[in-house]
Amino acid sequence: MNSNFQFLDYLIFGTYAVVIIGLGLWVSRSKKGKQKNAEDYFLASKALPWWAVGASLIAANISAEQIIGMSGSGFASGLAIATYEWMAAITLIIIGKYFLPVFIQKGIYTIPQFVEQRYNTTLKTILATFWIALFVFVNLTSVLFLGAKAIDTILGVGDGSLIVPAIIGLSFVAAAYSLYGGLSAVAWTDIIQVVLLVLGGVITTVLVLNKVTPDGGIANGVSHMFDVGSDRLHMILKKDNPEFNNLPGIGMLIGGMWVANLYYWGFNQYIIQRTLAAKSLKEAQRGIAFAAFLKLIIPLFIVIPGILVYILFTQPEGTTIIPGISEAFTKVDGSVNYDKAFPWLISTFVPTGLKGLVIAALAAAIVSSLASMLNSTSTIFTLDIYKPYINKNASDKETVNVGRISAAVALVIAGLIAPLLTNLDQAFQYIQEYTGMVSPGILAVFLLGLFWKKANSKGAITGIIASIPIALFLKLSIVDLPFLDQMLYTTLITIIIIMGVSLSSAKEGVDDDPKAIKLTSDMFKTGRNFNISAYVILLILIFLYAFFW
Repeated sequence: MNSNFQFLDYLIFGTYAVVIIGLGLWVSRSKKGKQKNAEDYFLASKALPWWAVGASLIAANISAEQIIGMSGSGFASGLAIATYEWMAAITLIIIGKYFLPVFIQKGIYTIPQFVEQRYNTTLKTILATFWIALFVFVNLTSVLFLGAKAIDTILGVGDGSLIVPAIIGLSFVAAAYSLYGGLSAVAWTDIIQVVLLVLGGVITTVLVLNKVTPDGGIANGVSHMFDVGSDRLHMILKKDNPEFNNLPGIGMLIGGMWVANLYYWGFNQYIIQRTLAAKSLKEAQRGIAFAAFLKLIIPLFIVIPGILVYILFTQPEGTTIIPGISEAFTKVDGSVNYDKAFPWLISTFVPTGLKGLVIAALAAAIVSSLASMLNSTSTIFTLDIYKPYINKNASDKETVNVGRISAAVALVIAGLIAPLLTNLDQAFQYIQEYTGMVSPGILAVFLLGLFWKKANSKGAITGIIASIPIALFLKLSIVDLPFLDQMLYTTLITIIIIMGVSLSSAKEGVDDDPKAIKLTSDMFKTGRNFNISAYVILLILIFLYAFFW
């Protein structure tokens, strides 16, 4: 075990686990004589205030792949990776104003339910099955593995010996309260998780800035970062940058990044489920605005640490303040292990006591995302697969129990697969690229379903199926496109296919699809607080991109 992790660290970490489990069980307890129903278990009784919605959105979003993966990408490519966070802020505002009013008006519990209402049951089932597979085999497994890998690096010696015990431990904490309490337990504990996440991230960044120069001092560290790491402090990469294919310059602002963000924040069950559980549309929109503000500060304690590791790693031989840093990040094949950046910083710079707090913050990010994914997996399986096809007359008790069982099965499967993942270099980019194979088609179906009344089921199904070979073709080396550009072109081509098939298959004399959504200007009116927040966020983003261009 790592001798730097002392009794006080274990005590703090253990206290965190006990508090989270206890709070989760307490807030989700049933009133005497009342049986939880689907709304109680899957949508937290639709009682979440705006601050709980916002905190829960961030807790569900920020996990191992962000903290470990984005720090690694900060090491590899610099601040440009923060565009995922900063563009997400404006994306959230768009979701809150134009998408959420429709979802809440429809009274849906799951995103596949919206697909059924707008298109048909066949497409709903296809997408429900896809999302369950994605959550179990990609999201849950990657979060478990990367989280366990980080804990192995910090608590052990980084040889992989603690990965399996860490996977079991993280799974246990997430399952202990989320399986029983459902979304209510997840959302309310997320408030503590976010506080810990921000606190732990800020502590780590400040400690590293304080020691990144031989003279020490936070101000000196910031100045040193701008002087020595200036080549890593640009949001828009030039074409000759080795990371251009991952972050294709100006294309991030006008291209595929919109596809990634609109899909993730607008049509991802484990994200949008929090907003559907709000007390009202106004509370949901305020929660989204709160989450958007939090997205603006996240790069400060996720991406900046990776840049600081780059500065330490590239210091000339003999001048580095950390002897042996090169060996710490170099793999056997000579390549650089970027995703080791954040765990290495914690084990190297964070002192006893604070180390336990920072590890608790990291675990909080992992556990909250695990709990969110488990709840959403069980929601989709129970309401979109089990009730329609297996037991249409399931009682409230049976529905909730199936939700718990399906979540447990998903966790076991992910836990068995997670240790098999190895050599995920820049894991965040890997996950984005993999998801980007399917998200363009789904986004095209939803955008047209929401805002084009002529879109029909035949067009949507044809588009979804066609989007996969289109994405695979654009991924070929002969095409030679950055993957975010691939996502943009796949989306545009899929939209054209859906429109073409919908128009050609429409019944003669029928202008709009019978299931088209009737939109009115009143649906998109937003409150004063939301509008002010939107303008402030936009101004901050303009400043950030102008300053770090």
